[in-house]
Amino acid sequence: MLSGALYHAGDAEIQADAAAARDWMARYNAAFADPAARAALLRERLAAVGEGAVIRAPFHCDYGYNISIGAGAFLNFNCVILDVVAVSIGEGTQIGPAVQIYTADHPREPEARRSGLEFGRPVRIGANVWIGGGAILLPGVTVGDDAVIGAGSVVTRDVPPGATVVGNPARAPR
Repeated sequence: MLSGALYHAGDAEIQADAAAARDWMARYNAAFADPAARAALLRERLAAVGEGAVIRAPFHCDYGYNISIGAGAFLNFNCVILDVVAVSIGEGTQIGPAVQIYTADHPREPEARRSGLEFGRPVRIGANVWIGGGAILLPGVTVGDDAVIGAGSVVTRDVPPGATVVGNPARAPR
């Protein structure tokens, strides 16, 4: 799974990791009134957490250990990260409420999908990016530094540094 190769999500080891992440999320989301406890919990589960990074509860992820968040990054309420492979969020990036970041993907061939196979493609978000509420980032996209993604946008392709994109699919406004 971590290499991006095809895998079965029902694998016992993967299910055990998902269960551990659910237990961690229950503790994290219950610690909403204690910023120090939340910061410690982030460092406990995530791959990397920069100084001053904040994720407001409720927060949902597949595993947590594939997520890296830079210093000063902020994720607002109800963000979802499907982190079957790496998700990196750069320093100072601001992510609005209910943003969804997906790395989980599925084969395009019907037979492979029917077999239950999945794979992942990493998502990379640069520094000082602003992602508006309700945006969705699809597997494999890279968002360059200083980019802006409008609220409700569906990002299907890479976003160059400094670009602003809006809509479904997300494109530069005219």
